[in-house]
Amino acid sequence: MTADAPTDDSPGSSSPPVHGDPELETGADTGTTTVTVRCTGHVRTALDTHELEYTFQGTQLREFLESFFDEFEAHGLEEILIAETESDATAHGWAPVPDELPGTWRKNPEGEQTRPYARVCINGRFNEHYAGFDTELENDDRIALVYPFMFCC
Repeated sequence: MTADAPTDDSPGSSSPPVHGDPELETGADTGTTTVTVRCTGHVRTALDTHELEYTFQGTQLREFLESFFDEFEAHGLEEILIAETESDATAHGWAPVPDELPGTWRKNPEGEQTRPYARVCINGRFNEHYAGFDTELENDDRIALVYPFMFCC
């Protein structure tokens, strides 16, 4: 199902618009999860809103992304955010990575990465700091879909 993004972006708006399957009842016993989706940059421009509530079938970030991308397919969000190959996920021009990195570093597997500068955050933390696309979500979690505008001097 494809839906148009909400356009009520007014400062006085008390609650974000709700999207997702209206026949789904929110609650753990129904197998659905309702999250708040916040959008920045190119994602905000594509959806024409900065925030909305979204209910989907399942509990994982992967299930959220599949449902959200399906519903807003006309807006091209998957193409904006998700990298299909390692090359698509790599920004060119960065300094070479040292052989040994300090601390613990994890990277999402190929096909589960975002494009350069695009990020998916859960409650303010990048998804790779959890379990990547297999991260379990709970009702009222905040999902940020971030792809900022880049300006060069």
